[in-house]
Amino acid sequence: MDADVHFKIAELARQMHAVPETTEDTTGRILESITAGAVQYVPGAEHAGVLVVDQKKNFDTLAPTDPLMNEADRIQKETGEGPCLQAAWDHHTVLVNDIRHDGRFPAFSARVIDETPLRSSLSFKLFTDKGTIGALNLFSDETDVFGEESLEIGLLFATHAALALRAARQQQHFQSALASRDVIGQAKGMIMYRFRIDAVAAFALLRRLSQDTNTPLAKVAEQLIERELAEPVEAGNGSPS
Repeated sequence: MDADVHFKIAELARQMHAVPETTEDTTGRILESITAGAVQYVPGAEHAGVLVVDQKKNFDTLAPTDPLMNEADRIQKETGEGPCLQAAWDHHTVLVNDIRHDGRFPAFSARVIDETPLRSSLSFKLFTDKGTIGALNLFSDETDVFGEESLEIGLLFATHAALALRAARQQQHFQSALASRDVIGQAKGMIMYRFRIDAVAAFALLRRLSQDTNTPLAKVAEQLIERELAEPVEAGNGSPS
């Protein structure tokens, strides 16, 4: 592995640690650097992208280096098979030396041969999290181009892609938790005002409603706020004397 590759990997790591708060934009820029770097430094790679599939079977192609990656992912979605999906679901790495003669994904292979110039691929599993899967995918228009060095360098880029996506998902969970806390606080305030009780009693009431209805606390709070805002305020109802 030459010095340029080490420099690129170090630069990707620096970008990730330099971002104080992970956002969709910063994650997108980091992934674009990763896929572009993979095409530049992984021997044989001509096209790269990150495929993410959620539990509702929604396919999302992130940071594609060209439209062919979107086409490859579209074909996988329509056929329900392919090297990227297999890497994400079952195996850490899937290598296809010649799509024309690989029998593992017959429907995918036939479509790719007919509709694209892609002829070989190398896919790396990134993560599996609560029904959501991800893979870094490299393709070439030539056959038999991915060797041991491709696997070694590609794995480094896949590791950084996995870290970037993990940071983004953690930030999403954190923002969701903050939003839930705000909603619960707002609902608690409404209960305190309407029934003239303190914060402890208001929270206990919310928790009891959550338990009795088998509904998440944040959802109960959200429903209460929506109902409260939809109702006209009646004179003397909950207003201070």
